[in-house]
Amino acid sequence: MLTIVAIRPLNLLLLGDDTATLLGAPVQRFRFLLILLAAFLAGAAVSVAGLLSFVGLVVPHMIRLLIGSDVRYLLPLSIVGGAGLVVFTDTLARTLFDPIELPVGILLACIGAPFFLFLLNKKGLSV
Repeated sequence: MLTIVAIRPLNLLLLGDDTATLLGAPVQRFRFLLILLAAFLAGAAVSVAGLLSFVGLVVPHMIRLLIGSDVRYLLPLSIVGGAGLVVFTDTLARTLFDPIELPVGILLACIGAPFFLFLLNKKGLSV
């Protein structure tokens, strides 16, 4: 629920520091509060769900490729997409090797690592 409050400041920061400052936004304060919010939410998610780190890293980038960078749409679709990805991979991990239950984190890593390599290659960075 805290992230809903951050939608307007995030969209302002997407415009760039100079433009956001000209529009009257306190850029340094927004940036500091958003970093605190992200750290708090990441810590809360890890303490509850464990280290399913690729969900929080992969899904927003996948959604951004599909719909663009507008946080009004990116944030809610990332929430739904992350939940959907976890449910999908958990179901797949439970049924793929039926007598053996594969940990869902392994399957998420198998999805997330190639995707990050794709993003690095797309941006022209050497892998």
